[in-house]
Amino acid sequence: MLFVTDALCSTHDPGPGHPEQVARYQSVLHALERSGTLATAKRIPARAVTTEDLALVHTPVYLALAQHEVEAGYDHLSTGDTQICKASWSAAKAAAGCAIAATEAVIKGDAKTAFCLVRPPGHHASASVGMGFCLLNNIAIAARHAQRRLGIGRVLILDWDVHHGNGTQDIFYNDGTVFFFSTHQHPWYPGTGLAQETGAGPGKGTTCNCPLPAGSGRAEIFDAFENKLLPAMKHFRPELVLISAGFDSREGDPLGRFQLTDKDFADLTLLVRKLADETAGGRVVSVLEGGYNLSGLASAATAHVHALV
Repeated sequence: MLFVTDALCSTHDPGPGHPEQVARYQSVLHALERSGTLATAKRIPARAVTTEDLALVHTPVYLALAQHEVEAGYDHLSTGDTQICKASWSAAKAAAGCAIAATEAVIKGDAKTAFCLVRPPGHHASASVGMGFCLLNNIAIAARHAQRRLGIGRVLILDWDVHHGNGTQDIFYNDGTVFFFSTHQHPWYPGTGLAQETGAGPGKGTTCNCPLPAGSGRAEIFDAFENKLLPAMKHFRPELVLISAGFDSREGDPLGRFQLTDKDFADLTLLVRKLADETAGGRVVSVLEGGYNLSGLASAATAHVHALV
């Protein structure tokens, strides 16, 4: 397994009392190191990203706007509810660079699996809007990089964050080469992700949303994976699997009402690995999204990474 992170990801500071706090980064890093989970993992650096890398997903107008607002000292993006500081642009680029580096290394065969410890998260950012704590859509940039530059055709992005990855869905909604699968609490922020949202045009049928009520846990989420995702993948047959790994779907998270346990995340990871073994050469890249109970985030991420190893 590959472990990819960048210390710049710890420099993004949304301000006092914000749930997407700097301590999230340190809590996961320290837990992984204490547990010995990384003992056999290969660590690789983030890739320095260019505007061309980011433009695989985001519009030039949005990239210029977001960079300007960060560097000008705004306290939040004008496009949405994302709090920022002067270091936020370099942190966001580092997060995207981690996802790109991990994807490149896995496709080249350096390892079958990878985990990217990054922040800020990305799955709420669309091509032209940053929102929901997100500036750049890390997982989408990794998917497009794999397709446009590394010869990958079909990509599965699965998102088990408690919040719907509206940005990721928007980016690939009309694209039949990327399958977006999401389990999420509904009704809940950002209000998207209804079951009838299934894609459009060439992408019709390659979006699968599984909105679930507050209190849902292992039974409901495994039912969605086993009875919706797995059958769909027999036809789609992805060549690469990317995970938007949000751990705010764990029990006890202040921003979600799901009830997944650390063992549930480990078992979900093993299910995904088995799926990837069948069609994608075992290639799985996981990128951190949400998770706001520091101890819960740390233990759930550790269970997930242990299963990737």
